Amino acid sequence: MFNEKRVLETLMERSGVYADVYIDERAYTLIQLESGRVEKLEKGEDAGVGLRVITPWKSYYASTNSFDEGHLVDLAGQLSRYGSDRGESMVGIAGGEGAAAYPFSIGEDPGGVPVEKKLALVRNFESMARKMESRITQVRVMYRDTRQNVRIATTSEGMRNDSRMQVVLTVFLVGRDGSEMQTSYEAVGGFHGFELFTDELMEELARKTVRRLQGLLAAREAPMGMKTVVLASEAGGTMIHEAIGHGLEADLAMEGLSCYKGLLGAGIASPLVSVVDDATLPHMRGTYAFDDEGVPSERTVLVEKGVLRNYLFDRFHAMKHSMVSTGNGRRESYRFRPIPRMSNTMILPGSDDPEKILASVDDGILVVKMGGGQVDTVRGDFVFEISEGYIIERGTVGPMIKNATMMGNGLKVLKDIDMVGTDLGFGIGTCGKDGQGVPVADAQPTLRIPGIIVGGRGG
Repeated sequence: MFNEKRVLETLMERSGVYADVYIDERAYTLIQLESGRVEKLEKGEDAGVGLRVITPWKSYYASTNSFDEGHLVDLAGQLSRYGSDRGESMVGIAGGEGAAAYPFSIGEDPGGVPVEKKLALVRNFESMARKMESRITQVRVMYRDTRQNVRIATTSEGMRNDSRMQVVLTVFLVGRDGSEMQTSYEAVGGFHGFELFTDELMEELARKTVRRLQGLLAAREAPMGMKTVVLASEAGGTMIHEAIGHGLEADLAMEGLSCYKGLLGAGIASPLVSVVDDATLPHMRGTYAFDDEGVPSERTVLVEKGVLRNYLFDRFHAMKHSMVSTGNGRRESYRFRPIPRMSNTMILPGSDDPEKILASVDDGILVVKMGGGQVDTVRGDFVFEISEGYIIERGTVGPMIKNATMMGNGLKVLKDIDMVGTDLGFGIGTCGKDGQGVPVADAQPTLRIPGIIVGGRGG
């Protein structure tokens, strides 16, 4: 291993106000099964170093998979030259070292599980799903586990160490009934070991995915028009993540690329709505002890009873705007610079009984699962697919619908929410931004939105 302090000192030779060295080592297994055929089976390792120096106010970054000290010092010297020569650095090199401590444990390290056992897991899912529904024409199952060890040397806090574990299983079904073809998708995972994949979980995952496919094959066309929409907690926080969360990331919010710019302290939502980003939650997919800049993870209150309290900051934007990092500087790997990213983002539960929320709707749509969509963070406009939705008539859940979309504006939706359930449901995903993806989770209680545009082909 190389001398991190020497590399930091080289980065700070000129006008740097901050520098860090990011060491990233990971091992992973990837299996993809496509209708009984193993399409991918990868087991590998990846390691490298990212170097960064911040000057007022630009960030310079380079990465390499070499751990040779001479090479790294040379690379650091090249980065330092982007600043003007002031004779000495504005910041000294901090000492001290901190290591991650998680309040939960991993039961079975996936690294010690034979590949054959992982293959059996994906094959068993396909077998269960096909036994449940004969109209299935295609099954795709993807398993991935990753162990990541990061070591971050900083000029502000010294050294930070974190060890992260991720497992995820995604399943995708295609079914056909005559000319009708539909798809159904689910994913499970998080900061777990292989113990997550119990027989009970796998059977429930198969039943849930098959049940949605069966419903879609018999579904009616979605109605079109302004509707009262109930977002079930089962939908997770997709809308919150996409339509609201990204707009609260500091690189967008502080640079004029978000509809939430300049609104700190203002009422932006119904008083029933509180939103937090919490990277400390046990076993969640977006959980970490330190972010990718060595800042301890925390629970950040973004919206408190309708009032915007904070944005999600990394170091660069916190320093530039005289704020404090919220521990949301994240990156996909050593190949990428850190940027403000969500972790586990959620609307907090309220006081309304979910059953009473449904009963309050005479004519509306129940959304149980949301699909892909598009968001304009500057204006706040969004459109999302409804992967699983149902007609609500006089307080009763009716037929399933298909080919439905939901369109609206994030700021307006936040203000319009008039009932918030006592429950809370999580979803997981990999969030893409600026060409890099990071693991995240999102959550929400059951929510009622009294008026939102639903797009469909029905009358």
